[in-house]
Amino acid sequence: MNLKQLGFTEERIEQTKAWNEKDYEPARIAQEHKGMYTLLSAYGEIRGTISGKMNFEAMSREDYPAVGDWVMCQVRASEGTATIHGVLPRTSKFSRKIAGTTTEEQIIATNIDTVFLVNAMNKDLNLRRIERYLLMAWESGANPVIVLSKSDLCENVAERVNEVETVALGVPIIVISAQTGEGLVELNPYLEDGKTVALLGSSGAGKSTLVNCLYGEEVQKVKEIREGDDKGVHTTTHRELFLLPSGGSLIDTPGMRELQLWNTEDGLSESFQDIESLAEACKFRDCQHEDEPGCAVQGAIQTGDLTTDRFTSFKKLQRELAYLERKNDQKAQLQEKKKWKTISKSMRR
Repeated sequence: MNLKQLGFTEERIEQTKAWNEKDYEPARIAQEHKGMYTLLSAYGEIRGTISGKMNFEAMSREDYPAVGDWVMCQVRASEGTATIHGVLPRTSKFSRKIAGTTTEEQIIATNIDTVFLVNAMNKDLNLRRIERYLLMAWESGANPVIVLSKSDLCENVAERVNEVETVALGVPIIVISAQTGEGLVELNPYLEDGKTVALLGSSGAGKSTLVNCLYGEEVQKVKEIREGDDKGVHTTTHRELFLLPSGGSLIDTPGMRELQLWNTEDGLSESFQDIESLAEACKFRDCQHEDEPGCAVQGAIQTGDLTTDRFTSFKKLQRELAYLERKNDQKAQLQEKKKWKTISKSMRR
C-alpha cells in the first residue's frame, strides 16, 4: 500500500525517526471497533490493538487513536496484526461533545485537510445546523467546503445557495447531484494524492451516495429518506477511511442529529465574521448587543442587514460555549487529581 497516497509526508517521516530504533512502523487508522482498529500499512490492511503501556498512560479520550490518526506499531506481517505503541502529532482534529449530559470529547476524525459539509437541498436544509458545522470545522484546523447535494430534487437551487451564502461567509459552496453527475468534478482538487477529506452531515444528506460516486463502486450502503419530512435514516454506522482509486483519502462518518460543541471559541469568530465586524463599530467595547446605545449589531438588525435568527444563533452558541468551558474546568481539576494519584501509586510500587 502506498503510504504517500495516504498522506505520509516528509514531515511524518521525520516524526517517526525517534521510533525507528524499536523497529516500529507507521500505519493509519481506517476504522475503530471498541478497542480494536483496522490499520492501513505498507503490508496492506491489518488489525491492531493498543499496547498495555499506552492504555495505562492514557489520561483522556484524546490519548487514544482515532480514525485518521497516524500511529507507530509493532507489526506482525505474517499474522496481519499489530500492536499500537503511539500516536503521531495531529495536524487537525474534528471533535464534538459526546451525546448526553457527560462532558467528554468524541473525536470524529483527525489529520484531515478539508471537511465536506454535506447538506441535502430539500426540506431538511437547515442554516442553523450549517452554522454549527462551520463553527466546528474552523476549530478543527481543516478547511470547510459546503457541498449541497441532491440538486436534482430541488426546484429553486439559486435561492437555496443564496440562503447558505448568508451564513457561510467566504466558504466554497459546491452544488452536486449524484444522479446527474452535476458538480462532482469540482470536488476533485480536494481529493489529490496525499490529501484527506472528511464527509460530515446529518442522516440522509447523501454522504454514502457521494462516497460510492467518488470511489467508483458501491462501498457504502444507501437508504431512502423518509417520506413526508425528507429526513434521512442512518446508513453509515461507524467512521471509516477509504483510499480512493483516483488518489487521496476519504473519511465517511455517521449522520449526526446532535452536534454539541467542543472548545470552539476561535471558530465562533471565524464563523460569525459579520457579527464580529459589526461589534467593532459598537459605541462601547463591552457591548452585549442588547439595548445599549450606539450598538452597531442592533442597528444592523433594524436595517435588515443582519437577520434576527442569525444573531439569536450567535448568542445561543456563545452561551453554550461558556457553559462548556465551566464544565471543562471542573473536569480538568478531576483529571489532574487522577494524574497525581496514578504517579503516586507508581512511585510506591
